[in-house]
Amino acid sequence: MVSVLGFPRCCQFDGRGRGCQNRAMTKMKLLLMTVVLAGLGGITVANAGDAAASAPIPANLGNAVVKVFATLRLPDPYKPWTKQAPQDITASGVIIEGHRILTNAHAVLYASQVQIQGAGAGDKISATVEAVAPGIDLAVLKLDEDSFFASHAPIARASELPQIKDAVLAYGFPTGGTSLSITKGIVSRIEYVAYNYPTSGLRIQIDAAINAGNSGGPAVAGDKMIGLAFSRLGDAQNIGYIIPNEEIEIFLRDIADGHYDGKPAMFDDLQTLENPALRSFLKLDKVVSGIVVHEPYEENAGYPLKEWDVITRIGDTPIDDQGMVSVAGDLRISFRYMVQKIARDNHVPLTIVRGGKTLNVSLPLVVEKPQLVPDLHGQYPSYFIYGPLVFSKASALFTAFLNNNAPLMGVFGYMGSPLVTERGAMPSPAREELVVVASPFFPSRLAEGYSNPTAMVVATINGVHISSLAQLVRVLRDLKDENVVFEFDSRSGEALVFPRAQMVAATEEILTDNGVRAQGSPDMLAVWQGKDPGKTKGGK
Repeated sequence: MVSVLGFPRCCQFDGRGRGCQNRAMTKMKLLLMTVVLAGLGGITVANAGDAAASAPIPANLGNAVVKVFATLRLPDPYKPWTKQAPQDITASGVIIEGHRILTNAHAVLYASQVQIQGAGAGDKISATVEAVAPGIDLAVLKLDEDSFFASHAPIARASELPQIKDAVLAYGFPTGGTSLSITKGIVSRIEYVAYNYPTSGLRIQIDAAINAGNSGGPAVAGDKMIGLAFSRLGDAQNIGYIIPNEEIEIFLRDIADGHYDGKPAMFDDLQTLENPALRSFLKLDKVVSGIVVHEPYEENAGYPLKEWDVITRIGDTPIDDQGMVSVAGDLRISFRYMVQKIARDNHVPLTIVRGGKTLNVSLPLVVEKPQLVPDLHGQYPSYFIYGPLVFSKASALFTAFLNNNAPLMGVFGYMGSPLVTERGAMPSPAREELVVVASPFFPSRLAEGYSNPTAMVVATINGVHISSLAQLVRVLRDLKDENVVFEFDSRSGEALVFPRAQMVAATEEILTDNGVRAQGSPDMLAVWQGKDPGKTKGGK
């Protein structure tokens, strides 16, 4: 369950926060019993079932758990020239090797200030975000005071996945108190699922209570950490999710060079091989099992997968007709999980059946899938203001705000807006991104009589097709016509016609009247000022 911002519902907002759990916080109060560590007045544990009730609580592990305080300045998709009001949140973190702290990305993404506090400590220590991976929801912090680690050792991490029904303890600082809390439960499921699209990974479900503020806290089985709490299922009892150590290790190896590259994956469109008519159509022998390629990720001649190929093995592991593989005993999981296990040099070996023949191919993997409506990945949106109009790039955050208004999205669907019809599409030379009107008109006589154009996708300016925000700026910059005409990609709606000279002249006054510091984001101002070499005049 994610919030409107795409963040897992597991952080806790203090006071001014509008997202994550603030609406549900009153319902969650007192759901967890506060735990006070040994030496701080004893230990009290909230049970989540008899299966885990007798599990011993490892000594001193709580000393490696910290409380995270962050002040977030989130983007405002409807006012891209500014940021949302500061929001103070609390989360949890765990000490790992290298004098670092591991926590969730959603707890520190867009943070203007981060601090940590040890369990039972009174002082807060400033921290810096060293690395962040929004896709898999992990982040690493470094402290300004390295001496903290002299008395706070890291928790050992298990090298193997836990077993279903294994007892688990969830450590953290959830709402309902200020002391460290520990809840008991068992491992309920292990699956390979989508995190923040397009990133996928292993996910462990536990029935130990996880609530607002638990984000980034460790889940422990025996005396070792098995993963990091990051989410819970809304409107359900004791269904919490943790990021397993395997995903954490992949993330830590990735950032070892100081840069996060992302998880290689395959994005071919596949379908199961369960239907008898489909098997007959493909003329498959009864012993053949696997997953069918419905649409390859690429359609060029050199791409190793073709439509109707049947992928029967990934490496040496057979794939069943539902696209599942058996791993770690009786655990059955999506075959895509094996990509991260056996990939080498961003390629994975597959066995396929094509036209009755068995072939071995090497599939190239994709590290960052291009998207027409991308995630901001911790960045702030680009924008450009021209007269009373504000233009920006459509982003996942922008469409998430629209999705929160179901009637509005219904209207856009009826109008055939690309925000609906091309939501999952990939960029192309003809359309690198969707350029939208980000907000209602600024007050201006120039806009009199026109309807609110918010979220309309720009199609053309004076007949020139618009494929990107940068091209829109170049076209406006180089335009010499008396009027400027905006037309939008929609089955209905208005065309906007303005006197070009008045639009240019009015822009500065509009910026001043509305307290906007800059006409555009730095990248778009560079284009407006002609500092984008290599682009042809008019953006064509």
